[in-house]
Amino acid sequence: MNLNLDEIKKLIPHRDPFLFVDTCEILTPGEHGKSQKRFKNNEYFFRGHFPDNPIVPGVIIVEAMAQTAGIVVSYKLREFKEKSVLFMSVNKAKFRKPILPNDEVTFEVKFLNSVRDVYKFQGSCYKNSNKVSEAEFSAMITYK
Repeated sequence: MNLNLDEIKKLIPHRDPFLFVDTCEILTPGEHGKSQKRFKNNEYFFRGHFPDNPIVPGVIIVEAMAQTAGIVVSYKLREFKEKSVLFMSVNKAKFRKPILPNDEVTFEVKFLNSVRDVYKFQGSCYKNSNKVSEAEFSAMITYK
């Protein structure tokens, strides 16, 4: 299932300027997905990170992986309209190569395990099919 930006916005609450996913492919609902993002040269964070050598901050890369996982899980749980996905932890984060203005990247997330409403995922970021970063992270789903 390929989701466009409007469909993504129905699944997670993030909006511009803090939505870091343009499209998302659900490979296995709740377990595996890939998203894409082109970081335009006018992204707000490039002005300060860093003015003479702009790169995408590592926290933005991890956030994009987490948003991808949120979409993958929320797609499976879409019958529950009143829910929130809350970031809990980040582990084993590694950044191998920088992501620059106008780079297009792919974020891939894979479900590791869950305990009650806490889901743990492994995420990777690829640029030109080369892995440039990775992390493990967990999030809690709350229902209203």
